[in-house]
Amino acid sequence: MGARDYLTCMTDKPKRPRDANQLAKFIVDTATGKEPVHEADTSGQRKGGLKGGAARSKALSEGRKQQIAKKAANARWEKAKIKEE
Repeated sequence: MGARDYLTCMTDKPKRPRDANQLAKFIVDTATGKEPVHEADTSGQRKGGLKGGAARSKALSEGRKQQIAKKAANARWEKAKIKEE
């Protein structure tokens, strides 16, 4: 089974919550026919991601940054070679 097949066979059903109160609300919503809405709270993620990249860059040595860049470039070239074939 390929990755595409795996993704298409996944269900759209949300996970059951572990918290007793959230589980009770989930059961009531399901029983009454309401579709439970699960919205992720992404309010602080963008800010944290912007800070994290700069902090990681500052913490790494120049040699390590070059190693990471070379590895990424090689991965891109290998991907391009596979597409050509």
